[in-house]
Amino acid sequence: MTHLAALVLAYFLVVGIRTAWRNRKRKQAEKKWAQAPQRDVSAVADVGQAEFKQEIIKTSGTLKPNHRRLILRDNRLLPKAPPDPKQRRWPPPPRTKYLTEHEADRLFGPSLRTRNRDVMDLAIDEAQLERYGLPVWKTEDEVAAALSLTPGKLRYFSQHRFRETASHYVTFAIPKRSGGERLIHAPKRQLKAVLRRLNTLLVSKLPVSKHAHGFLQGRSVATNAAPHVGKAVVLHFDIKDCFPSIHYGRVRGLLIALGYSYPVAAALAVLMTESPRQPVVAEGKTYQVPIGPRVCIQGAPTSPGLCNAILLRLDHRLAGLARKHGFAYTRYADDLTFSGNDTKKIAKLLKLVPQIIFEEGFAANTKKTRVMRAGRRQAVTGVVVNKDMGLSRQERRNLRAALHRQNTSPNTNPRERMRLEGKLAYLYMLNRDQASALGWKKPARSV
Repeated sequence: MTHLAALVLAYFLVVGIRTAWRNRKRKQAEKKWAQAPQRDVSAVADVGQAEFKQEIIKTSGTLKPNHRRLILRDNRLLPKAPPDPKQRRWPPPPRTKYLTEHEADRLFGPSLRTRNRDVMDLAIDEAQLERYGLPVWKTEDEVAAALSLTPGKLRYFSQHRFRETASHYVTFAIPKRSGGERLIHAPKRQLKAVLRRLNTLLVSKLPVSKHAHGFLQGRSVATNAAPHVGKAVVLHFDIKDCFPSIHYGRVRGLLIALGYSYPVAAALAVLMTESPRQPVVAEGKTYQVPIGPRVCIQGAPTSPGLCNAILLRLDHRLAGLARKHGFAYTRYADDLTFSGNDTKKIAKLLKLVPQIIFEEGFAANTKKTRVMRAGRRQAVTGVVVNKDMGLSRQERRNLRAALHRQNTSPNTNPRERMRLEGKLAYLYMLNRDQASALGWKKPARSV
């Protein structure tokens, strides 16, 4: 009985001390709040001239080297007041809107707090852009000149409209290998030319991981599969809806982090994303109305490069996880592959990889997760990697039979012949010995 009484007394003593400490902290916060200068953004937004100062701040994320970024801050809005201790953390207090619907027509408009755009402008960091080898575009006019457009034409393409009489994209479906259909949004001729120039000037120069092998010059399914040849176990993961998960805000944030100013990053992000739309008849006309946020879409020339750049931190984290457990890691588009010889680590990877994917703002497609051991067929993006890299035995038999029919039949189909030669060239890229066994001869170069 004495022991129980001592435990109860100790419990109430701890609760009392904790309550007293919380009350003391709350009084200190209320005193600090009462003495802090209050600011009203709406009152200073259009008064006087902003006197900006430059700061170098340390940020987290993928910024290199030194993880630094130049910003501009408005002295009229500093110092920022501490949070009100009497305000509940959740739900958050409603923010006052200072933009009318007309002023917020540009997509980056709603994210501003005032009518004075200079208050929220991030300065361009020319030094950082030069370190990355990216083009230095200070204004939207410079972006338009680099893309061989007039400023008005650039705004025509980089403006989010709540209704359009004609869409910039053509939508169609193609069959999936696993069944079902895949929606492709192909940009029309003028926008496609603009996006191709933008891909050459900017997107193709964005920093990407050495573990990424999709949509990159000098890398292919062969380089993606090579690190996994002859391993005891191969694990495959898939990112669900990879492109639609990369929305406008992530693209804009990436460009700002790399060093572009806010207006330039916003205009480029709108240009490289699009909302899913559906036709709506109103006032006797048919309008294309957005039914979702702007995202990277399949069919745009810039989407693959943006995907590789956005997934840079995910690649680094997964590569570190694989290295810690003695595994190899590669990624081709949204296909993630791990391989190693320690089968005891399989359960840990199956648990941690989807968790890291979720933490990076994506979702793992659990239906496509596969564990392939050495006793069965191991394939990485369609390439067999059990002992040697190449095609499966059945695929080679089918290819040999098709070549034999082409060589012996008097009525050969030229298109079928070209298809088989392309298949042989693909096999030659994967495994020269297997291609030579089927009669492949490398064509001589024309002078």
